[in-house]
Amino acid sequence: MCGSLGERFRECLAKRRNNRARLVSKDGHCNIEYGNIKYSKHYVFVADFWTTFVESRWRYVLLFFIGSFTLTWFIFGLLWYWIALNNGDLYWQNPAPDHNVCIWGVNSLSGAFLYSMETQTTIGYGVRAVAPYCAGGVALVIIQAVFGAFINCFMCGLIMSKIASPKKRGKTITFSEMAVISPRNGSLCLSIRVANLRKTLTIGSQIYAKLLKTTTTPDGETIIMDQVNVDLMVDAGKDTLFFVSPLTLYHTIDKNSPFLDMTEDTLHKQDFELVVFLDGIAETTSSSYQVRTSFIPQEIMWGYEFLPIISKSKEDKYRVDFSNFSRVVPMVTPHCFYCFYNISDHHHHARDGYDNQGFEVVEVGDESRATQM
Repeated sequence: MCGSLGERFRECLAKRRNNRARLVSKDGHCNIEYGNIKYSKHYVFVADFWTTFVESRWRYVLLFFIGSFTLTWFIFGLLWYWIALNNGDLYWQNPAPDHNVCIWGVNSLSGAFLYSMETQTTIGYGVRAVAPYCAGGVALVIIQAVFGAFINCFMCGLIMSKIASPKKRGKTITFSEMAVISPRNGSLCLSIRVANLRKTLTIGSQIYAKLLKTTTTPDGETIIMDQVNVDLMVDAGKDTLFFVSPLTLYHTIDKNSPFLDMTEDTLHKQDFELVVFLDGIAETTSSSYQVRTSFIPQEIMWGYEFLPIISKSKEDKYRVDFSNFSRVVPMVTPHCFYCFYNISDHHHHARDGYDNQGFEVVEVGDESRATQM
């Protein structure tokens, strides 16, 4: 019992360390913060207030929603109370029986607040009303009605923008938890799976990746998060993805690949982060979105391949088994790129790997039968 709890605790700490180490989390959030911003620069967020509100968290939006209505009701309630006070309508002012009230039914602060709420929300219970001969009251009704309509439009637009945010569509795009390196189509490839959990298609989907690592230039300058392009390919489509079923994305490890000099033994000792991006347009809303995920060296498995997940049922329907989406099986794989192609004088002999067992000598070319996205 204690041993299992200890193992779970160590796994939890390892996951937290991995999350802190990566720039992009598995769910696409960027682990970066900005410091030493000049105070005057904060006004740009006020100038672009709409984006600031839309990007705010739901708890702050709901707080602003409740606060904006309650505060305006109270402020206009004070104005209604002031009008009633100047006209002598309040009960403690002991108005005469033949006194012409300015606002019927408003003889206290609570009554003024309720009348303000009824006016702005157009409830109209019929107990409280402004007299037609009270010019100040008529003017204040017009002002509050226009101001209330503006707040209603703003808050409705804000809530709809939050609900219809393209980020929510991206939640239904999922990547495999691990990436694998294995032979594919006569080449050594790094493979990643991606799936669209909705039956609706995404339009103009494009996939690309960046390898982030710390490099040192010949001049001795250290570049943190140096970005290297990583070409990803698919087996379907020409210009864009036909995203009707889960796809396997793969990167061919060749002489131009940043994974060229990595081996099975040295892969997990490397310090890099592979960030994968998928851009698309939702078919139903026509809103563009971007989905991101990342893989660190410990999440790349050398010598494995993904299990098949697409089959055909007896009813001639294609079935996707998501239980095998991230499951992998071992596969005989060379220990390194040079072992795969039997390139002399470049062998990195493995302790536990395979030195090109059962593979033939082939020419290394830049051409591929797959479609590059």
